[in-house]
Amino acid sequence: MTERLPNNYFQRYDDARDEQFYDAPRLVTHIDEKAIAAVTQLYREFFPPNGTILDLMSSWVSHLPPDVTYHKVVGLGMSQEELDANPRLDERIVQNLNTTPQLPFETASFDGAGICVSVQYLTQPITVFRELGRILKADAPLVVTFSNRCFPTKAVAIWQSLDDRGHGQLVSRYFQDAGKWRDIQVLDRSSRSRRNDPLYAVVGRSTG
Repeated sequence: MTERLPNNYFQRYDDARDEQFYDAPRLVTHIDEKAIAAVTQLYREFFPPNGTILDLMSSWVSHLPPDVTYHKVVGLGMSQEELDANPRLDERIVQNLNTTPQLPFETASFDGAGICVSVQYLTQPITVFRELGRILKADAPLVVTFSNRCFPTKAVAIWQSLDDRGHGQLVSRYFQDAGKWRDIQVLDRSSRSRRNDPLYAVVGRSTG
């Protein structure tokens, strides 16, 4: 059995309530256009058209393909103002996953879910990934994307101690330890130009 990740891996320099940090909305993108395009392409590949999609740790933009119609897109994030500014969302929920990692959705109610450049801020990632495995239908994908940027005071300690390859291994470990996933794959969708932000993904499918 895999040894549990130590609690101190998920300590942060700024351990104040996250609500304080996200009180002021940030209506900006945190990766460049090439990286955003890579996220959109991943969503195009993995999320089924007309499906019900969860944008977890959502903000004012979801990076979903503009030409694809989904039955419903639900955004769960930290800022009501940011969520209200997101035109792709049909439903908006404000929730701090670090204090309440349980997701307020019925079992097997989503056809896909994404976490975009935010996984590094989760202090209880295994619980969140286990919950995602519960609320996704069997074989539905979770697409976790990340770059080399973060808010260093809020990213967990283990994330800041690893390089890009290590980040992929860590997120894969989250999937594995959650115990509700199969076909876990690490993808490098970075632009060939070193001037652009890199973009990596770890994708798994729910076992239902």
